[in-house]
Amino acid sequence: MIRAVGIICKPIPEMVTSVVPELRRWLQARKIEVSVDPRTRTTLDPNGPAMTREEMAAKVDLLIVLGGDGTLLAAARALGGHNVPILAVNLGGLGFLTSVTLDELYPVLEAILAGEHRTSERMMLEAEIVHSNKPAERLTALNDAVANKAALARMLDFDVHVDHHHVGRYRADGLIVATPTGSTAYSLAAGGPIIHPDLDAFVITPICPHMLTNRPLVVPDTAYVELDFSASGEPVYLTLDGQIGFQLQPQDRVVITKAVTKVQVVNPPRKTYYEILRSKLRWGER
Repeated sequence: MIRAVGIICKPIPEMVTSVVPELRRWLQARKIEVSVDPRTRTTLDPNGPAMTREEMAAKVDLLIVLGGDGTLLAAARALGGHNVPILAVNLGGLGFLTSVTLDELYPVLEAILAGEHRTSERMMLEAEIVHSNKPAERLTALNDAVANKAALARMLDFDVHVDHHHVGRYRADGLIVATPTGSTAYSLAAGGPIIHPDLDAFVITPICPHMLTNRPLVVPDTAYVELDFSASGEPVYLTLDGQIGFQLQPQDRVVITKAVTKVQVVNPPRKTYYEILRSKLRWGER
């Protein structure tokens, strides 16, 4: 039963003002309480009520995300383990995750209110920075964790371990550890495979490896992936979902495992995952 809905919109004024007011009226006409986050509120009415994304996650029954994949990634991390389904609506751009179009918004909402919608459960990863053998930072990501060099640094030398077994020493610009959801993001651009979101796995993809035999590696989602940069001697940066970044200290290690929390994404109507891939990647076109 949907009684409360949260709306998060990419803060582009023309998008917010053209979509959100009508959407809010539509929901309120059906006796549904509507909340917006502060960034959306600022564009609509600077003096109006708003709720932080974290507060929203604890209160609403459905989260509507209007924008692109980046907006959805930030919203997914803000859920903090709350099992709230996300309806992600694409307002322009490629959008593998935001595959519901604006034209489909209200029919999909009708299906959700009638309990006739479909959702897919997406795994998240947890990245832990280990400093002096002690956990220093722990964060989750829906897409990927990326370790790469500074702008002017040379190639990185680093060791990869899976389940405490040494996979090998890499020499590359960096490394991507992606979930199936993130396999169509940076990992795909770096030559990694597309992994169906129903699979439970990580893909480990080197970025511009010096050795052509260093290929992407798919491991189970139960894997304990450890990245050791002590051999590099170069600055290393860790980025989660392309939105949160840290500079690693010398001798820091990064441990990546499957997060306990998952994300529920509302599927677009009558579209299979393969149809979305064909549309977004323009397969079969010349």
